[in-house]
Amino acid sequence: MSHKGKTAVITGSNSGIGLGIARELARQGADVILNSFTDRDEDHALAAEIAQESGTNARYIQADMSDGAACRALIEKAGACDILVNNAGIQHVSPIEDFPVEKWEAVLGINLVSNFHTIAMALPMMREAGWGRIVNVASAHGLTASAYKSAYVASKHGVIGLTKTIALETAEEPITCNAICPGYVFTPIVEAQIPDQMKTHGLSRDDVIRDVMLARQPSKEFVTVEQIAGTAAFLCSDTAAQITGTAVRVDGGWAAL
Repeated sequence: MSHKGKTAVITGSNSGIGLGIARELARQGADVILNSFTDRDEDHALAAEIAQESGTNARYIQADMSDGAACRALIEKAGACDILVNNAGIQHVSPIEDFPVEKWEAVLGINLVSNFHTIAMALPMMREAGWGRIVNVASAHGLTASAYKSAYVASKHGVIGLTKTIALETAEEPITCNAICPGYVFTPIVEAQIPDQMKTHGLSRDDVIRDVMLARQPSKEFVTVEQIAGTAAFLCSDTAAQITGTAVRVDGGWAAL
């Protein structure tokens, strides 16, 4: 599988899932645009590292995904967008009656509204190029719910609805739009939570992982960043040309319950 000559824009990609997807697409020959809301030396160093490893062009472009104009400017600054991966996302946990309005708006803005802006800007580029792939990183919470996560659940359900709509609008073109629905993914942020959970619950590392963190994930194993990255790369392949409008679950059986 090769994406040589393609340009991939991955939002929220200076760490975790987004960075894993960027590395995999670069490994397959794509030029990649990394993104986050920061503008640090280490952000640009990541792009340089990927470029050196893969032999492709890699750049970092700062853009705040809570700002619609910035979302659109990101695609414009990229100059091309054959592959768009909407990965940027945040979470806030609170009962709905106490849910801060500004947090609701931020979660919906970054998780869902940003996708509207980036897709609207990227589609004309894809049509001009005669090929395109859109991959929206949703969540198992795009298919099922958890208490106290109203904004996150609403936003991720919205991402799946948007994915289906864009798939229908591009159905007769060589462009696809799909969503990935990860379960609990093992990232550095998740790993850092384990010691505190062990202390809070008085449990061993293995028991915390199995009975607390992965309580709703039937496989009792974390999804890996590499598994999400591989799924994204597959959805961008020619093999997946007739896969569009789908929500691909990579969740250890979570949404099967």
